[in-house]
Amino acid sequence: MFWDTERFARLAEGAILGFAVGDALGVPAEFMERSALRRDPVQAMRSGGVHRQPAGTWSDDTSMTLCAMDSLIAAGIDYDDLMRRFSDWLLHASNTAHGTVFDVGNTCRRAIFAYADGADPLACGQTEEFACGNGSLMRVLPMALYLAGRFGAAQLDDCIAGILHDTSKCTHAHPRCQMACGIYCAVAFALCRGGSLNQAVQSGILSSLSYYREKAEFAQVAPEFEALIRIERRAEAQIESTGYVLHTLEAALWCLSTTRSYQACVCKAVNLGGDADTTAAVAGGLAGLWYGEAGIPREWAEATAGYASIRARCSRFAAACLCAHNA
Repeated sequence: MFWDTERFARLAEGAILGFAVGDALGVPAEFMERSALRRDPVQAMRSGGVHRQPAGTWSDDTSMTLCAMDSLIAAGIDYDDLMRRFSDWLLHASNTAHGTVFDVGNTCRRAIFAYADGADPLACGQTEEFACGNGSLMRVLPMALYLAGRFGAAQLDDCIAGILHDTSKCTHAHPRCQMACGIYCAVAFALCRGGSLNQAVQSGILSSLSYYREKAEFAQVAPEFEALIRIERRAEAQIESTGYVLHTLEAALWCLSTTRSYQACVCKAVNLGGDADTTAAVAGGLAGLWYGEAGIPREWAEATAGYASIRARCSRFAAACLCAHNA
């Protein structure tokens, strides 16, 4: 597929801005109980929460996503460059909403410190069962867009999946985290191709599951992801919203599949509670990809820290993705 330049730029812009706005909407609700949010649901940007941030403040999710974008713009697929930018964020507060680092996951922190101590980028992520948080899932969207621009929104194959897995390994090397990133990106590829929303989501899920069923290295974790099939049929009580990578993927795809607007998707994600900012960011990235920047409520956009600057960066990022395609 040869991309229409303007269409791809709109896809990338919608995805990244949708991600950042979802993150910012969710920050004040992080760690809140679902029952409390039912009584007082988040429907607009708020300040406060456990992190006591101003309204519109995004978290580590967007910081690491912006680092990933900057790395792809400057260096293409270069894991050393990526980890250097993660280090600059964590140690020097680059790519933060207000010059402050907060809400850093332990697994990401350990990986960045391992890199600072001289570890190879692809050896920094932990492989232990307890290290299956959502920290690589929450920052993989730029790579999905880069690969979509480079390869024309292809389905998973050994080349594309290998890049996505290596992207995860920089912080999260467990096969479950790698596979979650692969499935999420396969859904993003399918959304780029268009069609109907639920058909695109199911196409991405089914095609990626078909790929992973044949891979011995994922044999132990692959059955856990089978429940994603017909995710839209699950009840809210069956959806968990913790920081566990599988829960985040399920919740994001459920919110996307059971709503029909960006606003409804992201509000639904935030009001699940728990790891609300990451769930809303991961869901919001896909919703923004599908509905476009125009689907993001203006009052949310205007309240989101650095929105105009991020939007301008999206143009440079889309151009870098398409340059890779043409190289």
